[in-house]
Amino acid sequence: MNISTEQLKNTIIRNCHISDAQYAGNYTLCIYLLKMREYYRWEHNIPFGQKLSNDDIGNWLTERETHWDDLEDKPLSNIHVQDQQFSCYDSAGINDIIEQDNLIYSGGYGNYGKPVFFLAALESKTIHEDYHLYICGHEYARELAAPPGMSHSQSIFIRKESLKRFIWEKHEESHWYNKDSPLTRALSCYDFDHKPEASLEQLTSLEADTVLYHEIGEIKSSNLLGKEWSDMVMQMPRSRSEFMARAVKDHIADTISTLPRLIENNDDSQIHFYFANFKGMRREIFPALVEIYPQWLKDKKLSSFKSLWSNPKNIG
Repeated sequence: MNISTEQLKNTIIRNCHISDAQYAGNYTLCIYLLKMREYYRWEHNIPFGQKLSNDDIGNWLTERETHWDDLEDKPLSNIHVQDQQFSCYDSAGINDIIEQDNLIYSGGYGNYGKPVFFLAALESKTIHEDYHLYICGHEYARELAAPPGMSHSQSIFIRKESLKRFIWEKHEESHWYNKDSPLTRALSCYDFDHKPEASLEQLTSLEADTVLYHEIGEIKSSNLLGKEWSDMVMQMPRSRSEFMARAVKDHIADTISTLPRLIENNDDSQIHFYFANFKGMRREIFPALVEIYPQWLKDKKLSSFKSLWSNPKNIG
């Protein structure tokens, strides 16, 4: 990186730390520790297969939380690029400049209204249907949440590195489950025991497709629900109501985009992995989808999935 890009990275990292300082307390202790473990691996560039030192993580965690205490009340910084100043949420304006250096940036909001930022290498930029699709590679700056997919307006960002890390964490998590769960079924379609790197690449490539179509669904559902819905959600952060509202929107996105894509691909591991992540509020308010998965396991027929978007009453 040149000096100006290094300064850009440092500003974004600082904003990421401020966001984490203000919102990390919203996670349960278990989720928080899992996310921090994954964050530590990323920040120290530790290979996936290498065992982490609990002592090193503990010392780093103490230092990071102390640093967060110093930043918790600080405002987010504007982004300066080539003598121009941008809001940290002006992804389009920033990218107009940094794309020429094969970089890509995004600033937006996640669960609880948490600010989410990242800076990454830009692998490719294409038009997919009506959307600008950015495939993001190595990440130079990120915050704790690091969602694999993000979307703004008609732009979709697929964060391959974050997706790969998410899948690897699921692979490690699978050792806690019995051998008859959606997650273990998905992973059993690959040879993680003997070819972990190749298996991780294969599953990441497939799941990038799922993320893409979910983000397309997110854009379409936002258009359907309108600005009033977004304003409502932003006015009730850090609450069960927000989780429910976001889960409803996720289901709308999935029924109009993600699930039709899963049916089109008809790939067992992709369907298993979808249900492996079908948890929490999303699972609670969509019992019809919960019931379809075991039936599909028995007969592998996709017809029952199609009924989900023909009858909106199935949601809830």
